[in-house]
Amino acid sequence: MRDTRGEQIFRWVVITLLTTFIVVPLYVMVTSAIKPLGDVQGPFTWWPSHITFSAFRTMWQTVPLGHYFINSLIVCSVATVFSVVIAIFAAFAVSRWRFRGRTIFTTTVLSTQMFPGVLFLLPLYIIFVNIDTSTGITLVGTRLGLIITYLTFSLPFSIWMLAGYLDGIPRDLDEAAMVDGCNPWGALWRVVLPAARPGVIAVTIYSFMTAWGEVLFASVMTTDANRTLAVGLRLYSTQTNVYWNEIMAASLVVSAPIVIAFLLLQRSFVAGLTAGAVK
Repeated sequence: MRDTRGEQIFRWVVITLLTTFIVVPLYVMVTSAIKPLGDVQGPFTWWPSHITFSAFRTMWQTVPLGHYFINSLIVCSVATVFSVVIAIFAAFAVSRWRFRGRTIFTTTVLSTQMFPGVLFLLPLYIIFVNIDTSTGITLVGTRLGLIITYLTFSLPFSIWMLAGYLDGIPRDLDEAAMVDGCNPWGALWRVVLPAARPGVIAVTIYSFMTAWGEVLFASVMTTDANRTLAVGLRLYSTQTNVYWNEIMAASLVVSAPIVIAFLLLQRSFVAGLTAGAVK
C-alpha cells in the first residue's frame, strides 16, 4: 500500500526537522572550534572572521587532555572487556539452561534499567567507603572503583540484550558440536559465539559508549590523577575565562573514537541491537 501525498509530506517534514536538530549543533561545534576566541566570546556568528586551528594545538596545554585521554581509555577498555566476558557467560546460561531462579534473575537484571543512575550514586559511594574501611581496598578516587562502577551500569543491559540474541541461534548447533566431542563451553566458544558476532559487537560498543561519556559518577569517583575526559572538559572553564573554542575542539577530539568505531561497526551494531531487543 503506497503512502498518500500527505503522509509523504509529513515524513519529509519530520526527517528535515530531525536532521536540522542534529546538524545545527554539530555545525556550531565545528565552526566554534576553528574560530578565534574573540569570535566565540562575542555575539554569535555563523562563520568565523578568519579560520584558525590554534584551539586544536593549545587545548593540550590548557588542560592535560592527553593524560585524561589515557585514563578514559584504560577505564573504558577494562570495563568493556569485563562486561562483555561476564555478559557472554551469563547470557549463555540464561539462554540455554532452565534453572531455579532464572525468571527472578532475568527480571532483576532488566528492572535495574528502570531507575535513573543518579539514585545509585550515594549508595555506591557508601559501599566503596565501607569496603575501604573494612578491607583497606581503596575504590573511591581510583581507576578500579570507576571500572567497577561502569561495569554495574553496562552489565545488566548487556546480559539482557545478548541473551535475546542467543535465543535466536538454534540449539541444534550446540547439540551438533557436542556430538562432535565438544562440551557446553566448547560449543559456546567454537560455535555459538561466531554465530553471535553481531550481538557481541553491539554489547561491546554499548558498554564502551556508556563508560566513555559518563560525567556524574566520574566527577565524584575520580581525583586529579585519574580524571577522565568527560570530567576534564570542564576545566576549560575558569573563574576568569571560558575557552569556548578549545572546549569545542576538545569535544570533537573526544567524540572521534566513538564516531569512528560506530561508523566501522554500525552494521553489526544495528543487527545485534535489533535482534537482541526483539527477541
